[in-house]
Amino acid sequence: MSVETATSPFAPKRLAKLPPVEGVSLASYATGSRYMGRDDLLVAKFAAGTSVAGVFTTSKMPSAAVDLSRAHLQSGKAGALVVNAGIANAFTGKAGARAAMQTARAAAKAFDCPLEQVFVASTGVIGEDLDAKPLIAGLHAVAPEMPATGGDYIGAARAIGTTDTFVKVATRTVTFGKHKVVLNAIVKGSGMIAPDMATLLAFVFTDAAIPAGVLQKLLSESNDVSLNAITVDSDTSTSDTCLLFASGCKKLDGPALRSVQDKRLKAFRTGLRDIMQDIAQQTASDGEGVSKLMTIDVSGAEDDAAARRIGLAIGNSPLVKTAVAGQDANWGRIVMAVGKSGEWVERDRLAIDIGGHKVARAGRAVAHYKEAPVARHMRGKQIHISVNVGAKAGKGRGKARVWASDLTHGYISINADYRS
Repeated sequence: MSVETATSPFAPKRLAKLPPVEGVSLASYATGSRYMGRDDLLVAKFAAGTSVAGVFTTSKMPSAAVDLSRAHLQSGKAGALVVNAGIANAFTGKAGARAAMQTARAAAKAFDCPLEQVFVASTGVIGEDLDAKPLIAGLHAVAPEMPATGGDYIGAARAIGTTDTFVKVATRTVTFGKHKVVLNAIVKGSGMIAPDMATLLAFVFTDAAIPAGVLQKLLSESNDVSLNAITVDSDTSTSDTCLLFASGCKKLDGPALRSVQDKRLKAFRTGLRDIMQDIAQQTASDGEGVSKLMTIDVSGAEDDAAARRIGLAIGNSPLVKTAVAGQDANWGRIVMAVGKSGEWVERDRLAIDIGGHKVARAGRAVAHYKEAPVARHMRGKQIHISVNVGAKAGKGRGKARVWASDLTHGYISINADYRS
């Protein structure tokens, strides 16, 4: 993958400093399996008793790594994570399953943990066989040096990138009973992004003690309003994986956690949603060839799920995306996208705002509509579209926010040359 890509205009000038997470250790390594002169392997080890939650692609063509990690999620516990970049190990048949299992077995041995507590993830080119030997060699090189806590999160995030143009990380510190616990997140993704759970991989680490069942519910609800609410190109990857690891080093006093509604989880729940929306927006902001980021707010839908589908119909529309890229205030394309969503909408109640400017009300352009202020907004990097679809005679209460990139010539160039 030698294609040269311009850095996203949304690349941060300064990366967040991620503190250590007690009970979590990270390392990265250059295996040479695909890339030369850069790290392409992430290895993480976890304290005994670490709980894990995960969401994976709903693609009917899942990678071997997804199959293995989805099966291991049933244990609810994690001892190690191994991630390689460059080869997706998808559509590779029995050879792919064998490579994933060989890698997992090597990690289980290196970290003295049960095999079912090892998670793997892969990203890169689909259809090429993955040789596990360089990954295992890298694992053996870093494992003896890994401390119980620590590691370079920035380096880890950089190691798993493919066409990403900037490192995507985030951190939060939240109250957890009498403790302050850390939430650190890393994510990679730039193209093939329309998560349905891009080649999107996301990993969140915390030192809170939360049982796997509760952790899974926390992750699923946060995922719905973050990684499942972004789109770059409408293509759902074979490899989408998001895993949340809780080392359990900081425990709550009182009875065991049994519900996400437990009041002691309030700050953690808010922090998790916040950090996942942060990495989701970073991913959409690094969409291949991106020049603008759309924030699409939908209200008045039949329910929240319907609102999100309408928002994604707008964000996925090539006509909307190219209009945004071209700074064209062609709001008729938004009308079209709402109409094709298949959701319950009321044509004669539809309302549209762009950049806070009223464009349409009651199913038609507003009286004396002036395009000039909308056109000025379209020249910015951040584009805000607000739509009320007036479902069920205006009584619909469903709402959602979606983030989407525009579609430029850069996207075509990157993907036309992706394997060259």
